[in-house]
Amino acid sequence: MAEHDRELPLEPPSLQGAEWLERAETSAVFDALAGEGVETRAVGGAVRNSLLKLPVVEVDLATTVVPPTVMALAAKAGLKAVPTGIDHGTVTVIASGVPFEVTTLRRDVETFGRHARIAFTEDWEEDARRRDFTLNALYADRHGTVFDPLGGFADLKAGRVRFIGAPEERIKEDYLRILRFFRFNAYYGKGPLDPAGLAASVRLREGLAHLSAERVGAELRRILVAPQAAGAIAALYDYGLLTSLLGGVPRLADFARLIEIDTALGLAPDAALRLASLAVFVREDGARLGERLRLANAEQAVLALAADDALDRGLPEEGSAQAALYRLGASAYRSTLRIAWARSGACADDPRWRLALALPERWQAPVFPLRGADIMALGDLKGPEIGAILRRLEQDWIAQGFAEDREALLAKAAKLARLSER
Repeated sequence: MAEHDRELPLEPPSLQGAEWLERAETSAVFDALAGEGVETRAVGGAVRNSLLKLPVVEVDLATTVVPPTVMALAAKAGLKAVPTGIDHGTVTVIASGVPFEVTTLRRDVETFGRHARIAFTEDWEEDARRRDFTLNALYADRHGTVFDPLGGFADLKAGRVRFIGAPEERIKEDYLRILRFFRFNAYYGKGPLDPAGLAASVRLREGLAHLSAERVGAELRRILVAPQAAGAIAALYDYGLLTSLLGGVPRLADFARLIEIDTALGLAPDAALRLASLAVFVREDGARLGERLRLANAEQAVLALAADDALDRGLPEEGSAQAALYRLGASAYRSTLRIAWARSGACADDPRWRLALALPERWQAPVFPLRGADIMALGDLKGPEIGAILRRLEQDWIAQGFAEDREALLAKAAKLARLSER
């Protein structure tokens, strides 16, 4: 049973004594943003995850005082404050190197897609009503008392991801909320998707085209590694969103099987590897996705592995596996094998694939005994000729199972050098 599947009480319990509330950095910021006329609470993910007994990494705060006052109070307490989004009410307060986003309670006066004209307020329910989902509109004061103005805890308990107010209005404020709807279901959902939220997401799916590649890519990465990623990705496909996001037809079965393999082996999910198994058929797919989702070079390198011709040959023999490990290195070899395993249709407990995947643990690839200087010493050869001889010798050495020693390779090199000089 997942941590968040445990039975929750009917009312939000106190979070008093929670590790993240007891941290010195958290206490320092609460101490700074306290006093007459000042009320500050943690909001969103920290409260939600803490109620589910999940790890809390970042702590966001909401406060009744305006940003200039937040800056002044932080400075008075000896904390650094950075106006990271001051026009929207957000100041980043840094305590002992740990950043806390502190946002003044707000209400929307007028919205323009992602942008809105806001007014500051001291009404916690008004602030809650401008958020995306009810399970994100949970607040906790420094003593751990939880405030739930919109019934978010009941939805959290039920595993129900529900938009606040009219789903279409919330989505039109920021079309990324469509992907967030599927992502939060992949992390916290139980049972069917909320019908109203799903219907609005499908109706407004064309709005995803207006989002930046960076924002879409970041959200898709989170979905790919979620606890219920297979279901979320399948739903995105079933309801007509996934193909346009990827620019191609996905391999849903391969993706689901890779997740099963990762789970069976206790391997941490890798977003790039899962994307490769889902959407890369040929090398051009990797290049397209790299541009479409603004992927880092390291991520694009993983996608390129999925276009390797060797993947369609099934389980490699020991010699072929050693050759692949020598060519790719241990990390890329493991990634390539996991994709090949998923594509093969073999089950997640197949002992032959497990043995092949464990090759780096029982066999260390040798170092090729020759270098360019060895070939140069054999005669008056030009650079391209030296490179060609080295490649030919290395290919033969690999094909012979890495058995030939330096002397045998030098003898072969001498013959090739003489032929090259003719």
